[in-house]
Parts: sequence; C-alpha cells; structure tokens
Amino acid sequence: MEKVLTCWIVDDEPLALSLLESYIQDTPDLMLTGKYNNPTLAMQDLISKKVDLIFLDIQMPHVNGMELAHLVPPETKIVFITAFKEYALEGYRVNAFDYLLKPVSFEEFLITCKKVLDWFDAVSENSSGLTTASGSEAIFVKSGQQLVSVLFKDILYIEGLKDYIKVYTTNSSRPFITLETMKNMENILPSNLFIRVHRSFIVQKNKIESVNRNRLTVASREIPIGRTYKQKMLNFISHK
Repeated sequence: MEKVLTCWIVDDEPLALSLLESYIQDTPDLMLTGKYNNPTLAMQDLISKKVDLIFLDIQMPHVNGMELAHLVPPETKIVFITAFKEYALEGYRVNAFDYLLKPVSFEEFLITCKKVLDWFDAVSENSSGLTTASGSEAIFVKSGQQLVSVLFKDILYIEGLKDYIKVYTTNSSRPFITLETMKNMENILPSNLFIRVHRSFIVQKNKIESVNRNRLTVASREIPIGRTYKQKMLNFISHK
C-alpha cells in the first residue's frame, strides 16, 4: 500500500495507550498523529483535524467510546479496543470496523490493521464513483487506473456499506468497491431492471432466484427484504 494511514489512540489507561503506541510504531503503514487519555480532547480535535483510523477504548470517564464514535465522520474507521466483550454488538451498530479485546496481542493487532489497509486500498482503486450516459446499458466503474464498463445485465446486486457500495457481477469473483451512496445508485440504475429491497441492497430483478418471507436469494446469497421495501417487492412479484 502506498498510502500511510494516519491514526489516533483514545484510551484513558496509560499502559494500554503505551502498548498501542508501540504497536503502531512497529507497523510501517501506520502513522500516529494523536494520542488521547481524555476523550473530550479527541472530540474537540475531530472538528478541525482529519484522521484515517481511530483505536478507541469504550469505558472511559465523562465521555465513553460509543458516544465519541457517533461523532466520527464516516470516512474515518474505528477499531474498538476494550476489556468487555458485551459491547461487541453495540460496536457494530455504530459501524465499527473491528473489535479487539484487551489485552491485545501484536498478532491480533496486525490482522485487524491488514483488514483496514485492504479496505483503504480497495476504495482508493475505485474511488471515482459511477457514471452512465443517457440511454446507456452500462455504468463505468473505476478499477485501478482505468474505467471499466459494467453492463447492467451483468450486475447481480449492489450492497451499501455506510459510505461506499459494492457492485457484485456475474463475471467477477470480487465486487467493485466505489465511494457512492445507495440513493445515487438507485437513481442511476434503470427501475425496469433493478429493485431496492433493503436500505443496504439493490438487486437485479432477473437475477432473483427465490423469495421466502423476508428474504430473497441472488447468486446463492440470502438478502434481507426491509420492511419499508416489502410492499414494492410484493407488487413486483404479483406482476411478474
């Protein structure tokens, strides 16, 4: 990876702060640009400073990590580091990238960092968004240094993940990853071919293999049908 990720540590325990600092110093693709034993100071710096990754404790005085996480911009990834495994589910509700239990070994730390680095690599390779011409039968997605034409008929489904989307196709084992919103994606795709079935999923109608109550299957993957989109889905099935 060419880019070095900037990162912060927010933890009120001096030993944990020192340990993570040493881990970051031993990881070439990371650069420590902030360390805080007071989450309030981190909150203040979030207003004026940018950071790629925050290693964030949860149980801290005055402001806990979950409260701070809600203020972190979507382009910044969060890795929760805590001694309490019961926070795992709540952590994923605020879109934490990962969750590590104290005491964290260097091996565990590196595994998580590799996942974060891979994510930034994928997004940077496909970061120009999606474009399509009027009357076109394809969208253009940036892949590496070139724009690749992806035919509508080859798209299986689109998955939205907070600040980016994954476009799954019939002729690629890996999805295209692009910084884009599901709303814009819904507007770009022709409604006669695609249907939004969940806040995080748009599927191609012709690729739906089965529908079972609150789920449907595309390319052997089960996809949830959201309550808001259920009636639209029922209308599509009844007119098929």
